[in-house]
Amino acid sequence: MLSTMITIVTASPNAARADSVRSRQWHLAALDVIKAQQLSQGEGVIVAVADTGVDDRHPELAGAVIAGKEFGEGATGDGKADTDGHGTAMAGLIAGRGLPGESGILGIAPKATILPVQTVHSEFGGSPTNLAAGVEWSVQHGAKVICIAAVTSEYPEVRSAIEAAIRADVVVVAGTGNAPAMRHVGFPAKIPGVLAVGGTDRDGNHAAISATGPEVLIAAPAVDIISLDVFGKYGTADGTSNATAIVAGVVALVRAKFPRLSAVEVVRRLTATATDRGKPGRDEEFGFGIVDPVAALTASVPSVVPSVSSSGVGVPEGRAGWSGVVWVVVGGGVLLVFVGLLIRRRR
Repeated sequence: MLSTMITIVTASPNAARADSVRSRQWHLAALDVIKAQQLSQGEGVIVAVADTGVDDRHPELAGAVIAGKEFGEGATGDGKADTDGHGTAMAGLIAGRGLPGESGILGIAPKATILPVQTVHSEFGGSPTNLAAGVEWSVQHGAKVICIAAVTSEYPEVRSAIEAAIRADVVVVAGTGNAPAMRHVGFPAKIPGVLAVGGTDRDGNHAAISATGPEVLIAAPAVDIISLDVFGKYGTADGTSNATAIVAGVVALVRAKFPRLSAVEVVRRLTATATDRGKPGRDEEFGFGIVDPVAALTASVPSVVPSVSSSGVGVPEGRAGWSGVVWVVVGGGVLLVFVGLLIRRRR
């Protein structure tokens, strides 16, 4: 069940439509992304997208997607097949190149590289063991960021794979899950050390669709987010999947600008520079606040390993501190258990 509400735009991209698409990317202005991209565009950073695959035929993804891998019984693909659209949407939010004339979908880190790791199939769903294998493979193939815009069952294989990725200096970004299907932070977002992402609306308030809990570390736009879809279309969606992909893009910006920072220090930089919202200090809706790409790229943050919080990551100084095959995509398209995307598909 992909957790994103999606409205599909049925025509193929053209200049006029692409202009309309860019104007609807409200999160770019809200996060001052264009200014951030003057400082970093994610060059040289591989972001693994563990999802439904990535359809790289979109012109906005030209040159952005390298060969990945499909996981599952009898799987032989390279991750570049996506009949659902969820993974393609996440890739667009992270690394969409845009189109000439300041049109088309622009990702947060348009010079980052997407590694498609197909662990979910729209026809058959996904298995937590596929996710575990996909995370392990991503680390072995150079990913410095892993985007998991989904919630799954608490399998020990998944926990082990993610903990190993964190030890290997990879930033693992995961969505908290979508309410009302999920009220509390889902798995694997709640694993200590994972950058757990909640969602906000256009006004910077907590998005009603976003699950909450003490494990939330940061928040980002999650409502009415437009991105790529399969078959040359665009779609808008609500869900913490969107916020997850946006934060994964910001992580790519930071890793490109500060290549010597450890994964722990990257997470610390994002949380230390986030814009505080909600209750003062860290809270269960926003974590440390809304991600601020410009501040994350410019602020002076002590490069020391801080004390460890209950979520296994550094706490900034001065901040308070189902069973079976269950994939809940926190973004939009599959109806299995993708926790993060209430699907609203209109063709």
